[in-house]
Amino acid sequence: MNAPLRLITFDLDDTLWDVRPALQAAERAQWLFLRGRFPSLGLDTTPRDQLDAIRRSVLEKEPKLAHHISLFREQFIDALLQSKGVASDESAVAASEAFAAFLSHRHSVALFEDAVPVLQALSQRYRIGAITNGNADVHKTTIGHFFDYAWRAEEFGISKPDPALFHHAFTEAGVTASEVIHVGDCHQNDVGGAVAAGATAIWFNPEGRRSEIAASVVTTLAELPNAIAQLEGLRVE
Repeated sequence: MNAPLRLITFDLDDTLWDVRPALQAAERAQWLFLRGRFPSLGLDTTPRDQLDAIRRSVLEKEPKLAHHISLFREQFIDALLQSKGVASDESAVAASEAFAAFLSHRHSVALFEDAVPVLQALSQRYRIGAITNGNADVHKTTIGHFFDYAWRAEEFGISKPDPALFHHAFTEAGVTASEVIHVGDCHQNDVGGAVAAGATAIWFNPEGRRSEIAASVVTTLAELPNAIAQLEGLRVE
């Protein structure tokens, strides 16, 4: 670990914010739009098993949509409408508009308490990036100004923990993996993926569980600056 630290990357959902309120509001907006557009179809009361079957069918037809979650959601809505008898030309337009309603609430995120002061402090010393499998664009949130880079899996057609996604990000930022610390809440996607890509990983885990591959584990974001400083100390020893 003798390379200087040049970039800190963050996962977004459930690392910097609680994703549930935004997703719930976005889902409500989506179904409210569909209910208003097609009041007689009862789309928002469709049984879950039917919805799951449509999702599986969409993915079976186009497996790559697993890495393009925005397009997947839109095509799922399209397929749902067609299953209810809506003509394909109308369903495609309505699906696009329903997704726009979803996205209008996707970025109203509930930040974790320490997110702003920690990002403010770290961004004064390092370049900051976001690497997410989700469809949130950090630059559309209130903390976007702290970020020099933002990479979404759906832009590349590959998702964490695939090291290739990390390598795309590092190449665009002009850094090597050894010059990066990645912070995230998912051990498989964030810790495993970052380590496989050759970067250092810090696991954000409020439960304080142990990891055999993360360089550090933090239970709150407030612990991050100290954890990073300790890792930097190891780099220069």
